[in-house]
Amino acid sequence: MSECNHDCGSCGSNGSCSVQDEEKKARIRANTQGVKKVIGVVGGKGGVGKSLVTSLMAIQTQRLGYKAAILDADITGPSVPKIFGIDKFAEVDGESLIPHTTKNGIKIMSMNMLLQNDTDPVLWRGPVISGVVKQFWEDVQWGDVDFLFVDMPPGTGDVPMTVFQSLPVDGILIVSTPQSLVSMIVQKALKMAEMMNIPILGMVENMRFLKCTDCGKEIPLFGGDEAVDSTAVMVLERIPLDPSVAAACDAGNLEALDTDYLAQTARVITEAL
Repeated sequence: MSECNHDCGSCGSNGSCSVQDEEKKARIRANTQGVKKVIGVVGGKGGVGKSLVTSLMAIQTQRLGYKAAILDADITGPSVPKIFGIDKFAEVDGESLIPHTTKNGIKIMSMNMLLQNDTDPVLWRGPVISGVVKQFWEDVQWGDVDFLFVDMPPGTGDVPMTVFQSLPVDGILIVSTPQSLVSMIVQKALKMAEMMNIPILGMVENMRFLKCTDCGKEIPLFGGDEAVDSTAVMVLERIPLDPSVAAACDAGNLEALDTDYLAQTARVITEAL
């Protein structure tokens, strides 16, 4: 195909590109206009539990009576399908994708729903990955959704920039662990959000402690309060490292687990927005 010189009179398509553009815009509006609020879940550092927090937030928001969805923007390391026990390909309707709907009604779109095997690596460079994230927003039939949670990959690179610039993000939820190292990296994500005028809704401190099954004592796993408090972001909730949650995620039935982790955070954020 020759490069467009913007002279429709000399083009074999004879102006049909403008028609295709309008059709694409109409499709994007139809796919996304039902999404009321978009919340990014970020952490800067890998391994702090962003996917777990994203999943729990969607579950608790759904339990409050809202319609929740998850856009898994961690293209090279997607784990949300595993957490919800999804082992099916995403369905296609024309030029749009249909998200998987869980038993309790949470809509999910993830890269692992497009791969032949869930262990297949995604060997793409940044611009291609960013394009897929944008497609997950524009080309997925989200329908009516009160809160769409975006599970971000670590860092402040292409994907977070794409999400902040291409999606109508209403705010971000920070995930951290009580370590000074993590706190330092989290502040990079915070500064990025501030530079791009994205509201910061608060922080979830994950893996705060491990509770002894014999005596119930809370055993700290990392440092003290000064580590996470140094970020000057309000901590909405502190949750432990819970083996039952880990087992539920491994089994793909976190949605069925009877837990109130992040129920308080879900109430705070849904009421604030």
